[in-house]
Amino acid sequence: MNNSENSDKRYFDGDILIKNGRIVTVDSQNSIIDNGAVLIKSDSIIKIGNSDEMAGLNAECVIDAEHGIIMPGLVNTHTHLPMSLFRGFAEDMPLITWLNDYMFKLEAKYIKPDTVRCGTLLSCAEMLLSGTTTCCDGYFHEESVAEAVNQSGMRAVLGQGVIDFPAPGVVDPSLNIENAINYARKFKNRYPNITSSIFCHSPYTCSKETILNAKQAAREIGVLFQIHVAETKAEQDQIRLFHQKTPVEYLDSLDVLDRNTLIVHAVWVTDPDIEIIRERGASISHNPESNMKLGSGIAPVFDFISAGIPTGLGTDGSASNNNLDLFTEMDTAAKLHKIHRYDVGVLDVLSVVRMATIEGAKAIGLGDITGSIEIGKKADIIILDTHKPHLVPMYNPISHIVYSVSGADVRDVIIDGKIVLKDRKIKTLDLDSIMLQATEFAGNIVL
Repeated sequence: MNNSENSDKRYFDGDILIKNGRIVTVDSQNSIIDNGAVLIKSDSIIKIGNSDEMAGLNAECVIDAEHGIIMPGLVNTHTHLPMSLFRGFAEDMPLITWLNDYMFKLEAKYIKPDTVRCGTLLSCAEMLLSGTTTCCDGYFHEESVAEAVNQSGMRAVLGQGVIDFPAPGVVDPSLNIENAINYARKFKNRYPNITSSIFCHSPYTCSKETILNAKQAAREIGVLFQIHVAETKAEQDQIRLFHQKTPVEYLDSLDVLDRNTLIVHAVWVTDPDIEIIRERGASISHNPESNMKLGSGIAPVFDFISAGIPTGLGTDGSASNNNLDLFTEMDTAAKLHKIHRYDVGVLDVLSVVRMATIEGAKAIGLGDITGSIEIGKKADIIILDTHKPHLVPMYNPISHIVYSVSGADVRDVIIDGKIVLKDRKIKTLDLDSIMLQATEFAGNIVL
């Protein structure tokens, strides 16, 4: 699609009535409405109720859910969107080897604004087709990421990467903070559905001064501060060696943990670490499949939730996952922690669905906007086609969402009151063209 096209032509954006579905609201009471209907006016939800009672309401567009599930769009709390271009390139190795010997070298050679755009569009298409309506990203050339995400119609928090060595778009590391500040100011309110962020890679790739300056900038601009923390035992050992503290204790000593801090991974954390995170009001992004694939370990997610820490689900980049399907992430999370604790009651299905929706939205600062189907919230809604053998019969829709549904069961997607996916056809993107560009890119890679 030509960027110069009026965005309003990409999708229907009048009043919408969704009817004849089982609504999983994920509200504070976790209400489920059988034969439910949702009325959307402009970008917001204005009425929720029974389909029969709402049958007389007027709407320019009526969507029949055909007895499928109507639920909030999923919230992916940690992505590296352009890295879809490196999916499957380097496999079965430790994180440090994967980063230093492959990813950093690939990024230095191939990551440019045009390739970032291509990879981001590919990731957005994958997320839309699997029901994700909101994501939180951290990468380089984030201006290009923002332009591409805006084209897709998705809602997002997008962070410019900060790291203490030459990176794509920032050849001189001494300019990393300045670059992030310029981006964060420029894109904080540039697009209605996108807010900017600052993303420090990690405590082992960013100096004390870099972390302090990045957090100070995030505070001054009023945006989310993201950072990988305690992802591996090697990281924990290194930080303990140099600072005599755990990674969480070290960041706390720098006063960078607060309600606008998203801690990503948090695998190697102690009980005192968890208490620090709780007291400071920081949030956590749990990425079980990436953590498993890289052999990083298992985060104590049940303890996070028990402590009242906002905890969302993330896929990480699709170079280390290798997909962006949050339905499979939910299934993995629920099962992983049961076997880890030898307790089938740990991380029940409702907790997992909330992690993928409202708790994820809270973790990235959007809990008042999205993550649940409630009057007054933005209309970010997906419809699941349940007329399939693997989804029949249905005793408990919450259980089905976690253990039976996959991204391929997503039929329709509405974001900000606009129909972005209809009958599994993306309205905002030329998918064939994007996939062709990605294929051509892959054919030219030589490391």
